[in-house]
Amino acid sequence: MTFFLTIYILHDVNNTNYFLPMIDGTQLRLTNLEELDLSGNLFRNNTISFLQGLSSLKSLTLFNNRLQGSLDTKDGGRKLELTHLEELYLDGNHFNTSVFASLNKLSNLKSLSISGNQLKGSIDMKDLEAFINLRELDMRYNELKDLVIHQGWCDLRNLEALDVSENALEGMLPHCFSNLTSLRELDISRNHFQIPLSFAPFANLSNLRVLLVDENKMIMEPSFYTSVPKFQLTIISLSKSITSLQLSHKVPTFLYYQYDLRYVDLSHNNLSGTVPTWLLENNTKLEDLILKGNSFTGPLSLSSALISNVSSIDLSENKLQGQIPTGICSTFPHLWWLFLSKNAFEGNIPLCLSGMKDLSFLDLSDNQLYGKVPEELITKGSLTILRLSNNNLSGNVILSANGVQYLYLDGNNFSGEMTNVDVSTFEFPNSLWEIDLSNNKLHGKLPRWIGNASFLGRLAMSNNSFEGSIPMEFCKLNRLEFLDLSQNNLSGSIPSCFNPPYIEHVHLHGNRLRGPLSLAFYNSSSIVTFDLKRNNLTGSIPKWIYTLSSLSVLLLKDNHFHGKVPVELCKLHSLSIIDLSQNMFSGPIPSCLGNLSLPMQTNKILENGFYVRDSYYPDSYLEEVIEFTTKSGLFLYKGNILSYMTGIDLSCNNLTGHIPPELGNLSGIHSLNLSHNKLTGVIPSSFAKLHQIESLDLSYNNLSGEIPNQLVELNYLEVFSVAYNNFSGSIPEPKGQFGTFIENSYEGNPFLCGAILHKSCSKTDSPSTISTVSEDKGEDVELLTNFVVLYINPYWRRAWFSLVGKCITTCRYSNVGNFLTYHIFKQCV
Repeated sequence: MTFFLTIYILHDVNNTNYFLPMIDGTQLRLTNLEELDLSGNLFRNNTISFLQGLSSLKSLTLFNNRLQGSLDTKDGGRKLELTHLEELYLDGNHFNTSVFASLNKLSNLKSLSISGNQLKGSIDMKDLEAFINLRELDMRYNELKDLVIHQGWCDLRNLEALDVSENALEGMLPHCFSNLTSLRELDISRNHFQIPLSFAPFANLSNLRVLLVDENKMIMEPSFYTSVPKFQLTIISLSKSITSLQLSHKVPTFLYYQYDLRYVDLSHNNLSGTVPTWLLENNTKLEDLILKGNSFTGPLSLSSALISNVSSIDLSENKLQGQIPTGICSTFPHLWWLFLSKNAFEGNIPLCLSGMKDLSFLDLSDNQLYGKVPEELITKGSLTILRLSNNNLSGNVILSANGVQYLYLDGNNFSGEMTNVDVSTFEFPNSLWEIDLSNNKLHGKLPRWIGNASFLGRLAMSNNSFEGSIPMEFCKLNRLEFLDLSQNNLSGSIPSCFNPPYIEHVHLHGNRLRGPLSLAFYNSSSIVTFDLKRNNLTGSIPKWIYTLSSLSVLLLKDNHFHGKVPVELCKLHSLSIIDLSQNMFSGPIPSCLGNLSLPMQTNKILENGFYVRDSYYPDSYLEEVIEFTTKSGLFLYKGNILSYMTGIDLSCNNLTGHIPPELGNLSGIHSLNLSHNKLTGVIPSSFAKLHQIESLDLSYNNLSGEIPNQLVELNYLEVFSVAYNNFSGSIPEPKGQFGTFIENSYEGNPFLCGAILHKSCSKTDSPSTISTVSEDKGEDVELLTNFVVLYINPYWRRAWFSLVGKCITTCRYSNVGNFLTYHIFKQCV
């Protein structure tokens, strides 16, 4: 008969836990229970009194609960008898260092894991004196600063694995480490230890096999150390540690005496000289060699001897020159991953690489390779990921990829028309998931046969010279997630049938697309980025925009959209970046935009990857890059910074009415640009709540009144402009960030005063009351009145022509050939 055990943790009104193991509703006493896992129960107090009577328990797991402080082992004055406990896992709680004193009676404990807690400051190992049988101790991911030197450390002679990585430990290693002669695995990475370059503290640890010391600080010994270490390591990881200018930046000498290494990571240490190929020759069982991010120079010289166990080599981000040696194929016949990117290799791609049957990931990007890509490398090889980006490769693009899933040919000199393919014989490979052909010299029309790539998920063809319309066949790309056709010469309208069900990122900017949006992308609830800026699109923003429920980035800048800014945008609760600038939108700013939460969006980022041991390698090199104007400049946002960016740009339109006070609720916004419109009224005092704002531009409007002095509390404000409005009174006091703004932030407001304007507020002129003619009496009369005012008042004349010049350079309007046309007057005033 099979029984299913259910464990209930109940609570009474006093928040006491009751341990109720049940089978078919019947409570049991598990006096012979040896293993118990109570992960994720979120206890309401610290007591484990419900374990009373489980004297046979050997393994106890309390992962991810809310236990804190020390572990209460009392039950009505009686101590819990867990004398047989051998394994205790307390990871992911809130324990502090006092917990060790409450565990000192567990004399049979062999494995203790307390990672990811709140261990801070020091640990005095006298609290672990009873742990004479301890084999494994894991204290990573805490905030420890030092390990108090005490006999307790020296007594842990049975300890085989110690992990104190990801803390804040500093200073020299305790001398007692040399007494831990049973130690096999030691991880002290990502601390602030000072470690002698000879590794003398570990020299006597004859059983040591795994040593991880990444991101500490290597130092020179006071005296020269010559002893040969007794250990023979299988794994050594020493990345980002040899950073001192006083060191020779040579490979640590103790490695000369290692003959059993399987994994070596010396990345990002600025090591110089030639590549230490002797590591491969001395260690015939070596599998992974990671030397990226150093300063190795010269040609890559390899031994002719067969090294059959090597599966991955990473020499990227060095200064290697010359050609890629053809001997690399015979020396490493079973190579899986080869990374040679960001060097200065030149010449042709070795043809022998296409014959390596195990080669899965080849990255030769960012070198000076030229010539054609061997067709066999793509069509007959075993590659899954091929990256040849940013070289000088040329010829036609080869897409008959046999098994390749990720193909990167961007940043080269590939040319020709991709339509020159015999469709009757060409079959698009079903394996291809991601293709990047951007930044080449391809031209002609977009190939219709791409529509047959039913498995294609990501397609980038930007910065070429493609022309014509987007083929209707693209509507068949039902698995598409990422599309970038930007910076080409594409024309026509976006096919209304183009509505991939999984599309997330759309980049069509910098083309000549025209017409309204119609039904393209209608109800695409997965879209995160929608970038159509710098086209010739017309019409209004469709009301169905609210169906794009995941939309985070909306970029419609520099088109011919008109009508009102739709209130439907306010229903898009994921929106964090909006750019509607340089269009012909009119009417008021919707006040409901102030209800947007502008959340941080990690889904803006394309991120996938895998690890070779602890070294991360992306399996996608496509990046989500967003252009957004802020702080008076055009910036590119990508990576993690993109997930934090928030902003709204409604500049260079025909918006009217007052600035909604509700916009002051956008407390998380970083950039707000309402410039070059026809807004009236005052600056809402609620803008003082824009605590995260870095750029605020209200220039070139018809705003009036005083500038709220409360704005001086905006501590992150770097760029501020209210130029060319009708403001009056004193400018905000030069306090905080407002002490950094100069005269051009306020120019074009003759009735403002203040020290940086060289105008005393005690002698301020009152605003002139120049009557204007209403529009229903003729626009010609208004235009004539403006010319008369300019002729009579030389100050206004200078300000006017300065305004027109700035307007023309900052906003794109039609008919700019005649700078003083009525159209320019109407758009810029």
